[in-house]
Amino acid sequence: MLIRPRRLRRNENLRKMVRETRVDSSSLIYPMFIKEGAGITEEIPSMEGQYRYSIDRMGAKLEELLNAGVKQVMLFGVPDHKDEQGSGAYAADGIIQKALAYAKSNYPELYFITDVCMCEYTSHGHCGLLKGQEVDNDSTLERLSQTALSHVQAGADMVAPSDMMDGRIGHIRQTLDQNGYEMVPIMSYAVKYASSFYAPFREAAGSAPSFGDRKSYQMDYHNRKEGIREALLDIEEGADIIMVKPALTYLDMVREITDAVQVPVAAYSVSGEYAMVKTASKYQCINEEKIVCEMAASVYRAGASIYLTYYAEEIADYMKKGYIG
Repeated sequence: MLIRPRRLRRNENLRKMVRETRVDSSSLIYPMFIKEGAGITEEIPSMEGQYRYSIDRMGAKLEELLNAGVKQVMLFGVPDHKDEQGSGAYAADGIIQKALAYAKSNYPELYFITDVCMCEYTSHGHCGLLKGQEVDNDSTLERLSQTALSHVQAGADMVAPSDMMDGRIGHIRQTLDQNGYEMVPIMSYAVKYASSFYAPFREAAGSAPSFGDRKSYQMDYHNRKEGIREALLDIEEGADIIMVKPALTYLDMVREITDAVQVPVAAYSVSGEYAMVKTASKYQCINEEKIVCEMAASVYRAGASIYLTYYAEEIADYMKKGYIG
């Protein structure tokens, strides 16, 4: 035979030399939950091995990440107080604002990204302000912009709006620019589907809606073209990075978006993906290490250049050992 694809698979050195997908730990982002209070390192029941940290305890985890080579962290707040307006999201003394002040002072070498949304802070658990039983898009934009600005003023290196309100990227970009933060990038949760894979996160962040669901603003998971449209609209409004969420069951969308846009694409391996792997591993149905590496490689192979995952620390270690990358 003239053509033999197996020629390039004969040994490990050769396989690595011709590998199409190459990754390193600089592409990893670790999602971290910060809780009001003190002395708290609280395991999340549905996410074994993941914790809520009070500000005075978050340093230990940041040290671990730094030592592992993971230098990007996404912060999510778990406040004590919630109200109809979600005022804790943009308060100067809010949980994320205080966490940023601590983290930036003590860990300047880390890069901090903040989730910009209302759901963790509203008493009703929806991602925006209500008008009756509906989430009101336009009145929410001002609150989201206030939140993003307050995060940046507290030290955020990047903001990541996850609410899925129409027009929020443009509104946030304008607010940041007008206040002298034109160089702070925005990573948009542009292609965010209404997914059952978010359930453990909603427990972790205490952000489940008290009524209804989020299908009127998050995307229908049957739709492909709509995702491309959302991404292109957000880029027009000033998004610097486009995120697809969830990752594993939406790899087709990671590829579609990568082909359609000229900005970096991120994929978020969400809480439900993490929980499934942990549970299957616990019952010895799978090899956790090999599954995690395979999942990560599939996301990069699909086109993502940034990977948000609760396994960031472990993946960085697997990369050092040559299991992936």
